[in-house]
Amino acid sequence: MAEKFDAVDIIRSKRDREVLSEDQINWIIDAYTRGIVGDEQMAALNMAIFLNGMNREEIVTWTKAMIATGETMSFEKLSKKTTDKHSTGGVGDKITLPLGPLVASYGIAVPQLSGRGLGHTGGTLDKLEAIPGWSPDMSNERMFEILEETGAVVAAAGSGLAPADKKIYALRDITSTVDCIPLIASSIMSKKIAEGTASLVLDVKVGSGAFMKDLEQARELAQTMVDLGTDAGVNTRALLTDMSVPLGLTIGNALEARESVEVLAGGGPADVRELTCALAREMLDMAGVHDADVEEALNDGRAMDCWNQMIRAQGGDPNAKLPTATHTHEILAEQDGYITNLDALALGVGSWRLGAGRARKEDPVQAGAGIEIHTPIGTKVTKGQKLLTLHTDTPERFERAIESITPGISIGEQAPAKRQIILDQIS
Repeated sequence: MAEKFDAVDIIRSKRDREVLSEDQINWIIDAYTRGIVGDEQMAALNMAIFLNGMNREEIVTWTKAMIATGETMSFEKLSKKTTDKHSTGGVGDKITLPLGPLVASYGIAVPQLSGRGLGHTGGTLDKLEAIPGWSPDMSNERMFEILEETGAVVAAAGSGLAPADKKIYALRDITSTVDCIPLIASSIMSKKIAEGTASLVLDVKVGSGAFMKDLEQARELAQTMVDLGTDAGVNTRALLTDMSVPLGLTIGNALEARESVEVLAGGGPADVRELTCALAREMLDMAGVHDADVEEALNDGRAMDCWNQMIRAQGGDPNAKLPTATHTHEILAEQDGYITNLDALALGVGSWRLGAGRARKEDPVQAGAGIEIHTPIGTKVTKGQKLLTLHTDTPERFERAIESITPGISIGEQAPAKRQIILDQIS
């Protein structure tokens, strides 16, 4: 049977800044998934979209077409309301770990389908897999059981959700078309809409360690995703948050898991705690729990109880000792002054080079590798004071990690202005 369209014609249309029709988009996504459209043709179309953009109708249609290539989930049979969070990725971003149990402690179900890290940004599954025995792999039936029992689950996103996106993303990664707002928005939201949660909070990162370096670009991305969610019937909001410096005082899988437990115990770094609580309030508000005292839920142990239940339900031991690296190296202050910058990208790449991340999705990661930050932004230091501790199982990695990290550390004569974590909100 003859195909309805020709890929070359569609590529030419977008190359020439024309608006693609609903039928054209539906066909090319389906045909690419079926193998009728080649990788080189979809790569060319991605570049045309990168250069010329899409309007709102095109992005909505593109997202729906990707959803239609796979299965969708529904949580309507759960006895609890559902809500979810998605972060666009950053350095030291361990927020998912304490956030799910915190929200679940209020009787809300939090089904979080997460992924592994690639490049300088860490993956939620990598962090949780540092806990002995813990596994993200489960059937949909088991996921529902855990949600009923504990309220929170972190699972690996199945290949059946928006499979077209997986193929397209792989092309974008090798053709320099990742940081394209229509393609980022449709990639994220196709999976989140297919997941079937009733409400969604987006944590859109801004700064050197994020996809979006500029606040206005981040605001456009956030608005696009909120519109996509709203059009699909998912109650969606977004927070724009700072990713110019790492979140918290640790970067790396086991290190971040440990810090997350500190937050659940009522402590932890102030910025991690602030963002966890801000996102929890938004998620709970959309699920019908208004004016919740989420700080109290961290302090009184309710959130920790949910964490322990969630980890055990997924085969992990919440009391087990977390892995540690076999080698460490300290970076010391070269002068007196105040820490004025710890560049998120520089430290993220450094942690990746230590073994905490992967260059390809098939690469293994070291659970104990990463960076401890002893002097956050604004700290007054003296020459020779310990600033960072680097961790790895392979000491030959130190040299290249240090090459990345050192230019990202700035010490000045005056303390910097207080960092603002939450930059804007879109609903």
